[in-house]
Amino acid sequence: MAAKPSPAQPAKSTSGLAQALQPYVTGGSAAITASCVIHPIDLTKVRLQLVGESLAAGATRPSAVAVVSKIVAEEGFAGLYSGLSAAVMRQAVYGTARLGLHREFSNYLKKQRGGEATLPVHLSVAASMSSGAIASLIGNPFDVSLVRMQADTMRPKAERRGYTSVFNALSRIVKDEGIARLWRGCLPNVLRAMAMNVGMMASYDQAKGFFNKTVGPGVTANLLSAGAAGFMCAFLSLPFDLIKTRLQSMRIDPATGKMPYTGVLDCAAQVARKEGPLAFWTGFGAFYGRSAPHAMIILLTMEQFNTMYSSVFNTTTR
Repeated sequence: MAAKPSPAQPAKSTSGLAQALQPYVTGGSAAITASCVIHPIDLTKVRLQLVGESLAAGATRPSAVAVVSKIVAEEGFAGLYSGLSAAVMRQAVYGTARLGLHREFSNYLKKQRGGEATLPVHLSVAASMSSGAIASLIGNPFDVSLVRMQADTMRPKAERRGYTSVFNALSRIVKDEGIARLWRGCLPNVLRAMAMNVGMMASYDQAKGFFNKTVGPGVTANLLSAGAAGFMCAFLSLPFDLIKTRLQSMRIDPATGKMPYTGVLDCAAQVARKEGPLAFWTGFGAFYGRSAPHAMIILLTMEQFNTMYSSVFNTTTR
């Protein structure tokens, strides 16, 4: 006698909230993972950008290797992770919003165009710029804290701020300088985020289409696309990143009683006049060394987080 077939198990219902949260949870998780991996490179980039302020005219700018060696010699290997708590909190806010909103905006535009699989370049750029700008505005306080914590040990001991954590930094900035100080460097930070998102997300989509045709879909195409996106990300955003770093880390000059820069344009003009136009791309190697693996880690781990999330919550990756 044939065995009776077991009754079909009822399909798991998909939570609307779980579906809505998916791009933010998976994007934020990928961003935090990438930030933890590349933090020493990011720290090196910030130190390279700030060292130009104290160089005498005609002095040789130190290399990334020299900066890393100095950090390890003076602070130990743990010094390479100065400001990690701020970096994680920044990605938990900024990275989550940037990647989540980009997916939301892209899906909305695709739906408006009849559900097409790939957006035209101009709409992909628009989605990238708008999501980057909004995320940057939200995450700027954590960015200010991160830059200050990374730059603190470059100063003489008597001039160091000595923040013990990202929350200590945030509370002291508000108490000592006012809440508005948390948005110092906001304009170049927004421009940087827009350029970075275009370089990372829009360029990745276009590069992936090209490499899928030339080398075939798969890991090779994904890695080549991420490398190309990392280059565009670094080239487009580094000038804004340098200005942002200078503005967020500056403090009153004891000799003059004034801030070294009055704003974005003054900072850009001083850098160009005193250090030359190429100074805007100071630390390009370190920044590209950060951007390329950062993009690869985010884009590849986000795929894995999406797979895990969908299996747990029975959602559909959009």
